[in-house]
Amino acid sequence: MLSTFHGLETARRAMMTQQSALHTTGHNIANANTEGYTRQRVNFEQTESYPGIGKNSPRVPGNLGTGVQAGSVQRVREQFLDVQYRNETNKVGYWESRNDALTKMEDILNEPSEQGLNRQIDMFWTSLQDLNVDPEDSGARSVVRQRAMAVAETFNFLHDSISAIRNDYKNEIEVAQKEVNSILNQLDTVNEQIRKTEPHGRVTNDLYDEQDRLLDQLSKMVNIQVQREKSDGQPNPAAEGAVTVTLIDDQGNPYSVNGEPLKLVDGTGAEARKQMTITFDQANFVSEFSFVDQNGTGHKVELDAMPRGEMKALIQTYGYGEDANGVTGIYPDMMNELNNMAEVFATEMNNMHKTGFTLAGSNSSANVAGNLFDLTATDNGVEAAKAMKLDAAILSSLNNIAASGVNVNAFAPGKFEEYQALLSENPVNYDGVHDFLDANDTFIPGVQKAFAGDGSNAKRLADVKDATLTFANDSATISSYYQGVIGDMAVSTQEAARMLNSSASLQDSVDYRRNSVSNVSLDEEMTMMIQYQHAYNAAARNITMVDEMLDRIINGMGVVGR
Repeated sequence: MLSTFHGLETARRAMMTQQSALHTTGHNIANANTEGYTRQRVNFEQTESYPGIGKNSPRVPGNLGTGVQAGSVQRVREQFLDVQYRNETNKVGYWESRNDALTKMEDILNEPSEQGLNRQIDMFWTSLQDLNVDPEDSGARSVVRQRAMAVAETFNFLHDSISAIRNDYKNEIEVAQKEVNSILNQLDTVNEQIRKTEPHGRVTNDLYDEQDRLLDQLSKMVNIQVQREKSDGQPNPAAEGAVTVTLIDDQGNPYSVNGEPLKLVDGTGAEARKQMTITFDQANFVSEFSFVDQNGTGHKVELDAMPRGEMKALIQTYGYGEDANGVTGIYPDMMNELNNMAEVFATEMNNMHKTGFTLAGSNSSANVAGNLFDLTATDNGVEAAKAMKLDAAILSSLNNIAASGVNVNAFAPGKFEEYQALLSENPVNYDGVHDFLDANDTFIPGVQKAFAGDGSNAKRLADVKDATLTFANDSATISSYYQGVIGDMAVSTQEAARMLNSSASLQDSVDYRRNSVSNVSLDEEMTMMIQYQHAYNAAARNITMVDEMLDRIINGMGVVGR
């Protein structure tokens, strides 16, 4: 037999359920501006109808509904959009960091500009051409010295600036490493809390939000794959579970260790979380990229196959390699180009300068010139762009600038032909030429070796501008080689900027769709609030109606005939 108070219980359940929905709506509104918050909803469920199913259940015509209950409070989130967003965030992290590094390098090199290296070299060529016109003029010689000094100082400045920023990137790598490890530690802690809570039927929405926030941050640093793990016990159907985070490559394939995927965080708790370890060699480059578990066991990732993300871009910027001779990276590569260019340029200028003669003073004769640039510090391991400076002899006296060529009439018999043969070799054996000019039997004693008004060697020095020089595996003029270096950097910068814009655009698009699902819409929440409020009021009115019915039954029955 149905209960007399059945209607009251049905209405009470309706009121309590609508009240829960109103509380959840208020919670959503309160967190409308909370970063990482996912809006929540109450899952309404019908309560078991009367009578229940069973052998001894009363026989009544049909089943009567008993009302509604709040089954669970669930997040409104689309995990497929999370996967898309993290994939694009990973690309943005990589290209953003790479673009920043290349942009900083462009700012340092500052090409084309009046202060750039290319302009300083051009002005140096011009000063040599002016010296060729008037080789005895002290003003022209002073300009050559200052221009040569400016070229050396520009090489020094570029080397120091690039080195300073490269050292900053080492600090950034260490900070990023600590950030990744902190995120992995927090994820492991959140997983543990979820595994302890979900088996009792609770839905930990706040912990899920924290999970997703941490995963978004981690996906920017390294490329990851996320898998949800179902908890033991009797979890609520709305429970999402702990997460297993696996390291993957650019093609989405997991990195494997002994045939097993490299899990950074294990959602089941069976494996210990990993810690990222970056090893720097004594030569100041990254020599190892690995993940170490709490037992101290390392899982090495090949440097050429690092997971995409901000961490990879930082390491590629700073420089990495298995040994010092195999170091590669944005800044080390540019440093090698500058060192190679400085060494080839200074060596060629020195070789040509030593084929000329100094300016004879009032009490001295013209002598074979020495070096124009000093690179002796390279013997102690200093890089050429850092070591390059003006030779001390040039700094001490303008007369030591070799503007004059050799006086062919001063050669001893047969020596002129030998001199021409040495110069005609391809490539020129400058050491042989220098030894020839320094030999005691090359010139006729008492004959002037060079004339003050001769500017032929200044012209040869200026002509180095158009000479084809050998730079590692390339052959080009000094200007065209440097322009090629700048051009390659500009193309790389444009590619990074283009890929960043493309990835950021896709990220924004996915983020918009994700937010349209998960973010709190005040208009929608106010609409739901009104809906729940009306349902609550209707349930209260239903209780009033049932109360009136019961009042009639209790107080009105049995008074007939009184």
